[in-house]
Amino acid sequence: MAEKSKPSSNLIVKLILWIIDRLERTIFIGVKITLPKKFLSPLGFLGMLTFVTFVILGVTGAVLMLYYEPTSANAYETVKNIEEKVPYGFLVRNIHYHGSNAMVFLAVAHLYYQYFSGRYKIRNEIIWVTGLILGVITVLEAFSGYDLLFNDRAELAVSIGVSLTNASPVIGAQLQQFIWGSGFAEFLIRLYALHVFVIPLMMTVLMLFHFPRFLVLDVPIATAVVGIVLITGGLLPIELGVKFDPDFPPGITVPEWYLTGLYAFIRTGYDKFFTGGVLPLLLILMFLAVPFIDRNRKFSWKDRPFFTALGLASIAQILITTVWGFYVDPDPNKPTVLRLFIDPIPFYSLLILSGLVMYVGIYGYMRAKIAMSAGKKRVITRPKPITLSTRWTTVAIILLLIFDWHTCLTMQT
Repeated sequence: MAEKSKPSSNLIVKLILWIIDRLERTIFIGVKITLPKKFLSPLGFLGMLTFVTFVILGVTGAVLMLYYEPTSANAYETVKNIEEKVPYGFLVRNIHYHGSNAMVFLAVAHLYYQYFSGRYKIRNEIIWVTGLILGVITVLEAFSGYDLLFNDRAELAVSIGVSLTNASPVIGAQLQQFIWGSGFAEFLIRLYALHVFVIPLMMTVLMLFHFPRFLVLDVPIATAVVGIVLITGGLLPIELGVKFDPDFPPGITVPEWYLTGLYAFIRTGYDKFFTGGVLPLLLILMFLAVPFIDRNRKFSWKDRPFFTALGLASIAQILITTVWGFYVDPDPNKPTVLRLFIDPIPFYSLLILSGLVMYVGIYGYMRAKIAMSAGKKRVITRPKPITLSTRWTTVAIILLLIFDWHTCLTMQT
């Protein structure tokens, strides 16, 4: 029997070798994935973890596509049907929702880690630029996804998107018609096409230019991230909300956390194109320009006070606008417009003041610390190993045994 199995096993080996030989001419064999044998900080491969969540979203999204109907009459009802009638449909939808939030968070964390660690310095300008574009597209993908539910929250997001495109100079009206169509009958199918085909295709193409040749995939950490997404999908259900009805004004709500900062700018009442388009664009342009401006050969954030202070100041700006975007006046007697209005004077004053204080304070502190360390002679000494004699080792073991025994007695009582 063993002799008969040899020809078949040889054929399998030859087939595998033949496939590997042909794959050498493809892009896939050029990427080297390393599986580390010891623990590594997950900060170094946040991009790979972002891709892991992208795969989760692709699988769960494909399942949801089987039951979703992108029409204004049936969109909400089909999602409700997934929640209530499709076996494990509520779980798949919750995992898809929490996975999208996880992907946005991991993408932002990946961006700032690469920024503070100076990874863009080692001839990674193209990887940096494509990664930044991927981050913006990731937010757009998440935005187009939760709009498909067609509830009050989705209507708010769509109205913001329509107003921003319409406020664009010169091509605003044409851009609105191209993206959103002429009404409710068209914009859902357009969003659906963007969400399930156009934007994922753009992300896939950009990944071909963004992924470095050598990738690190820590299986335990990746498994932990997948587990967190699955557990939150099971323990934290997402409400359907109220179905949007164009004949009745929607209730007061706020968009997802990654859009509340933009929402806060718009609620100040200034020009929508400037507050919702130009101001966020300035932050994106700042990150785009960094690899071409920062020519310092040092990588550590401790040795780059200007860019470190600038990055921390930008984080402060994002946190302030994000938190403020959740605020709604609690007085129910006021009109909806007044409850949602954000006074621009304290809002922009706090943004400017916090940015200046964060930048000047951190930059000044880091420059002073660098100057102090430069005046001291660095003495390199070998660390002395900590050793215990046989007597003290025996005493430590006995104390651990007594503690363990006392713990067992306590648990039994």
